[in-house]
Amino acid sequence: MTRDDDALAARIRAVKLLVFDFDGVFTNNMVYVFEDGREAVRCSRQDGLGLAKLRRRGLAMCLLSTEVNPVVTARAKKLQLRCIQGCEDKGAALDALLTETGCTAAQLAFVGNDINDLPCLTRAGLPIIVQDAHPDVLAYGLYRTTAPGGHGAVREVCDLFDQVLG
Repeated sequence: MTRDDDALAARIRAVKLLVFDFDGVFTNNMVYVFEDGREAVRCSRQDGLGLAKLRRRGLAMCLLSTEVNPVVTARAKKLQLRCIQGCEDKGAALDALLTETGCTAAQLAFVGNDINDLPCLTRAGLPIIVQDAHPDVLAYGLYRTTAPGGHGAVREVCDLFDQVLG
């Protein structure tokens, strides 16, 4: 194990709260829009098994999304994840969540992909970005997944945590 691996493992062991953005993390950042205005997205089914592993470990997890969208609500319900939507100021929403849970920023891991995630990525003790994150956030990720958003990036993060916490 390298020094970088040891440092990452130490940060993972410190995490008490894992928060995910939705669009571009659970999805491939694309949306299907039907004639009646309904939207649909594509997610990876394997994410659910990874999240279940971390839930059994007692790790608190949450979805934090800028938009209010029934697609996000439905997916969060199926995955048994708390979901906070309609966050015009993601940083303020995250601060409120930290206060509510009693976690510090050092105990927070955040997974994001775009500039609206910067307030969260810059607060998190462990900022994680997906492989296909927007270039403007690449410098802010301490860990970058090998899988792109919507293609198992969430599962990769869960498996990494499970391995380290093993």
